[in-house]
Amino acid sequence: MLTLLFFSLGLLLILGVLFKFVVADGDFTLISKKHVKREAIEGKVVWITGASRGIGEVLAKQFASLGAKLILSARNEAELDRVRSELKGKYAPEDVKVLTLDLAGGEDSLKHVVEQAVSFFPGAGVDYLVHNAAYERPKSKASEASEENLKTTFEVNVFGTISLTKLLVPHMLKQGGGHFVVMSSAAGKVPSPGQAIYSASKHALHGYFHSLRSEFCQQGIKVTVVCPGPIETYNGTGTSTSEDKKSPEKRVSSERCAELTIIAASHNLKEAWISYQPVLLVMYLVQYMPFLGFWLMDKVGGKRVEVAEKKGNTYSWNLLFQKKAKTN
Repeated sequence: MLTLLFFSLGLLLILGVLFKFVVADGDFTLISKKHVKREAIEGKVVWITGASRGIGEVLAKQFASLGAKLILSARNEAELDRVRSELKGKYAPEDVKVLTLDLAGGEDSLKHVVEQAVSFFPGAGVDYLVHNAAYERPKSKASEASEENLKTTFEVNVFGTISLTKLLVPHMLKQGGGHFVVMSSAAGKVPSPGQAIYSASKHALHGYFHSLRSEFCQQGIKVTVVCPGPIETYNGTGTSTSEDKKSPEKRVSSERCAELTIIAASHNLKEAWISYQPVLLVMYLVQYMPFLGFWLMDKVGGKRVEVAEKKGNTYSWNLLFQKKAKTN
């Protein structure tokens, strides 16, 4: 009787874990944290690149609501001013600075930008740099990517991001530490048919920033690499765009993605995955059962590119079972 009881409890526990995994929108470590550690954010200087729209804009608003001082960067100065104006209606205007930034502008240009950023809040420097800016072109086959696409993607996503980090690290070391939050992608963890160049740029960031943390963690440098899967396009209203509504895959909202990103950073997680199924499952398989994970992606790779070219659902379970790619 006792054996049966333990068996039943074990079965219920397994079923509970499986259910939690099926409905999760992040990896188990991340969702176990539940809430932001406000004390890790309040009063800190947070510099966000790509802050003029999308997840960057949402991150700015959520960091501001937690009492952070903000430096907002992007190439579009008008859009930066719009975001700052919206923040001024709710938060102290002196705590929001804007700084135009072109990650492809070269190291000399970036050096000037870093010097401006660390001087905005005298004596405070920069506590967090959120690398959110990125460049991505429409999906195409790996062998068909243009040289222009290759160069631009790596100039923004890799070379510019790394150069900005290199220039800021000495300032962070001088102030006793700092935290880099890197908005990578699920494509930075697993094969991403149709996004080979973008995926390669994100894989490069994983290599650089995890190495950076290992070199400087004893000197106060922290790194959190965030890997979102499909995310709803942010339109400022809290609802999906018409394009998202046409797509049958379940996407994490921009607001939830930003919330989980800040939770991960405030708890100093080394890496965080944000997605619903089936992307989350693929990430786990590639990480812990690579033979099965890579087999799965090889099985759907060609179909995924075909579907992407027709602007269909590239995150569907149907890709595993259909013989011929179909649009949705």
